[in-house]
Amino acid sequence: MRRKTRTGLSRIIAIIMALLCAGLALTGCSRAAAEAFAGSAPVSNAGGTWAIYWYLCGSDLESNGGFATTDLEEMTSVDLPDNVQVVVQTGGANEWQNNFADAETASRFLYSANGFERVDEQPAANMGDTDTLADFLDFCLKNYPADNQAVILWNHGGGSLSGVAFDELYDGDSLSLTELRDAFSAVSEPSLENPPFELVGFDACLMATIDTAATLSGFARYMVASEETEPGCGWKYDGFLQALADNPGMDGAQLGAAICDTYVEGCAEIGQEDEITLSVVSVERSAPLLAAYYNVGLESLLASCINPEFFSALGRGAQAAENYGGNTRDQGYTNMVDLGDFVRNTAEELPLNSRSVLDTLESCVVYKVAGPYRAQSSGLSCYYPYDMDEESYNQFTQAYGDGPYAYLYEYVVTGQLSSEGAEYLYAMAYQDVPDVETPAAPQVEQMDELPTVPTLNSLDLEDFPVTVDGDGYAVLNLGAETASVLSGVYFELAYMDEENDLILLLGRDNDLDMDWDNGVFKDNFRGVWGTIDGALAYMEITYEGDDYNLYSVPILLNGKECSLRVCYDYGEEAWKILGARRGLEENGMSDKNLIQLKPGDEITTLHYMLTISGGGEEPKQVPVDTITVTADTSFAEEDMGDGKFVMLFEMVDARNNSMYSDVVNITVEGGEIQVGGE
Repeated sequence: MRRKTRTGLSRIIAIIMALLCAGLALTGCSRAAAEAFAGSAPVSNAGGTWAIYWYLCGSDLESNGGFATTDLEEMTSVDLPDNVQVVVQTGGANEWQNNFADAETASRFLYSANGFERVDEQPAANMGDTDTLADFLDFCLKNYPADNQAVILWNHGGGSLSGVAFDELYDGDSLSLTELRDAFSAVSEPSLENPPFELVGFDACLMATIDTAATLSGFARYMVASEETEPGCGWKYDGFLQALADNPGMDGAQLGAAICDTYVEGCAEIGQEDEITLSVVSVERSAPLLAAYYNVGLESLLASCINPEFFSALGRGAQAAENYGGNTRDQGYTNMVDLGDFVRNTAEELPLNSRSVLDTLESCVVYKVAGPYRAQSSGLSCYYPYDMDEESYNQFTQAYGDGPYAYLYEYVVTGQLSSEGAEYLYAMAYQDVPDVETPAAPQVEQMDELPTVPTLNSLDLEDFPVTVDGDGYAVLNLGAETASVLSGVYFELAYMDEENDLILLLGRDNDLDMDWDNGVFKDNFRGVWGTIDGALAYMEITYEGDDYNLYSVPILLNGKECSLRVCYDYGEEAWKILGARRGLEENGMSDKNLIQLKPGDEITTLHYMLTISGGGEEPKQVPVDTITVTADTSFAEEDMGDGKFVMLFEMVDARNNSMYSDVVNITVEGGEIQVGGE
């Protein structure tokens, strides 16, 4: 290998791009992912005996709602055969809604053909701790081994960043994915050929992530998990356990499919099937997916170095993709996006590896179900920094170490490629690749100037004037250069009450005519807005698709802050209230219980308000209208009537910075809409 005395960053990018074009997998994702790249195909243990190890962290789901007790009752309604048994550990709740589990102990129970019995009792321990899970698994493997062993983790979930099993007794501490792998490692040796567990399932929100699949590499043959939040009912234990009792010869994929199918049935029984997801993932087949995912990350990092405006296209792809658990200012940010939808949206910018990700993803997800308003679910999600928050980004890197995504997202969150990111690219370019001659790595100080992310601020623009065209529509003409740094354009609408010196904000939408190539955006104001039983609502769009749009509407539901989940279905040309959900907790825990409205409930609409004379004050959230829910309560788009309104175009750049256009005054009088003027 020859040594080159000086090489710039552009030369490094060219070398790596050439290697990617040659189809070489430049791997190195993470500790867990790296272990997935070796080994032969596993051999299924279908048939024989089954043991399910159920790690039941009750938390507020049990203490407030009794959901764990309900699932235990479902389990014990099934008559198990001699070759199927379930071992349960209870913990993590302030109170249990039954007479056999309690908050003072970590109790262990066996359910088998002989019935339900307590088999062990330990002092209460943190269910969000590695040692607690490891001790339970060790107890199960020593005392209740089987030909087919499955683990179910029951609780809240928080996706790749926050993990699973939030213990109510220990300040909501949870098992991170690193802690989860450490627990499995403490009791079993990983083996792709013969993993110790036929299936690992998460009856919890948001856990069907590519990072979770990587975490289970060598420990599970199949994974069952949901990309989206789950309803409080969770899995239907009498459904899939009955299927296993009827056919103990099934393998993990068949059991996973039974879990999915009966989950749909259970959610439909309570009218909460619209937004559900659940998938069965072949962990062994995730190895080539992880390689392709790694390479598309590297391709993204290279594309962002060649042209930092790439981040704007990446952001638009993420905003247009199905994402889970919120990702709005009111609901909080899980930063989880559907992997397949995200990659499809950015395939034009990432032509070298996108197809490989989509093909291996389809092979990896062997079965999945999704509600009608989660139609783009591919079965696995991945991290994207919607919030552009350094703290959550640091949480991501602490969990998954270095690699292309660590440097890619550090680059966009901080605004500049770091010297460590440049060093990483040098290392990737000058690694030993068989049959490819590359120069030895130079020192990092020999690099080109580090690239930065272009933002609206960097364009040094003073204002964003709005004109009115000949048809009476407001037009924001940014030009192609400005549009190239944007990840989204929206409009914000407000009602202006001059008599009372008030501006009532109505929300944010993207119902605009958009010409991204030329940077021209035109309003589509029609004098209508979303209402709950006729009361104007503040609403923010969370997803725009070809078949449906999803919105978040902040409310007080019986005095408690929630977000109403609302859908507009293009096929039915109708609005639908899906339910209400509390926002994310500070520890990243997602609320599992989608609350269904019932007659007698009180909804108070929440808006943001400021004064006309305030001079730049921050909007304050205020309650406006209170509605008593009836059997006919509905969400609809209704005529707002005469009045004065103001609209602003909101421009969002790749780093989630917002700037606003000049104010557009809109007057509605006698049903006639006049845009512009004073």
